Amino acid sequence: MRTQAGQITNKLRRLGNSVHAAHAQRYFKTGKGEYGEGDRFLGIRVPALRKCAREYREVPTGDVFKLLESPLHEARLLALFILVGQYSSAKTNTKREAIYNGYLGHTSYINNWDLVDCSAGRIVGAHLFDRDRRPIYRLVRSKSLWERRIGVMATSCFIAKGDFSDTLAVARLLLHDREDLIHKAVGWMLREVGNRDRKTEEKFLEKHAGEMPRTMLRYAIEKFPETRRLAYLRGK
Repeated sequence: MRTQAGQITNKLRRLGNSVHAAHAQRYFKTGKGEYGEGDRFLGIRVPALRKCAREYREVPTGDVFKLLESPLHEARLLALFILVGQYSSAKTNTKREAIYNGYLGHTSYINNWDLVDCSAGRIVGAHLFDRDRRPIYRLVRSKSLWERRIGVMATSCFIAKGDFSDTLAVARLLLHDREDLIHKAVGWMLREVGNRDRKTEEKFLEKHAGEMPRTMLRYAIEKFPETRRLAYLRGK
């Protein structure tokens, strides 16, 4: 590992807490056959990692990507916090393009839901908002659970700017996905659409609620009035 990435990792090891690490190992499903199988945790809380991200925001992007290749979950999460900040503050398209391409070149390391959710919208979604969005569809058609979730969560940026078309298209593509973490992500994004435009979400649900996985539907209608929510659930 390059010098700066190695120094950061050494600091993270000093911040670790074995009790918190043991809890994280269970919470993020790292057991055999689970979605986070084999992941390793130091036991560092997110606020401490965000503080580190501010401290290391000027670390060269190449070193940040080296940190992202770490076997330690918190090192990868910290790297993504830094990359999100660097993308947001980048003053040139060249810099943003490098971060975006590097991110997509490292998806095998962005391999748990928290890693995806903190970064996909702010890097992939932000980069593609005013560009060709076909990369979103390549991601959601991937065999990788995490790439599919990246594709879903990338659309959060579009939703925030009032553009719902890709979220709805992605949701249609993933209606029959087998993974619960995809059901949750799609339902969450549909709920975000509904928070801004309930009629648009309901129009989607009128067509697709009957074929949606239960978890996806529950997430999508979580903020509906109780009577409306129950009507959808009973219709299922």
